[in-house]
Amino acid sequence: QVQLVESGGGLVRPGGSLRLSCTVSGNIYSAYTMGWYRQAPGQQRELVATITDSRITNYKDSVKGRFTISRDNAKNTAYLQMNDLKPEDTAVYYCNYGRPWERPGVYWGQGTQVTVSS
Repeated sequence: QVQLVESGGGLVRPGGSLRLSCTVSGNIYSAYTMGWYRQAPGQQRELVATITDSRITNYKDSVKGRFTISRDNAKNTAYLQMNDLKPEDTAVYYCNYGRPWERPGVYWGQGTQVTVSS
């Protein structure tokens, strides 16, 4: 019904930047929340950032001031701009699409690897 396709991951040195994108297709609800979650090896998946249809944002404390989530509704695309990357940011990053009654949403992207290493 709904598909999410992510891109933009890669290998970057500490202090570097990366921009992830996520495009949603299918039967898209009139209002929805987009989110980015990440999962490091041996760890549980955790919330990184969310943005509502009205562009209210929420961030994990450790990424505040470094990461910015945004969206382009005309393109059904969400972005995660990641600056000043640190080794602890290394993880697989997953895009999430949530209808108003879903926290988080039930639809996920395929995941994109972000590796921060010297």
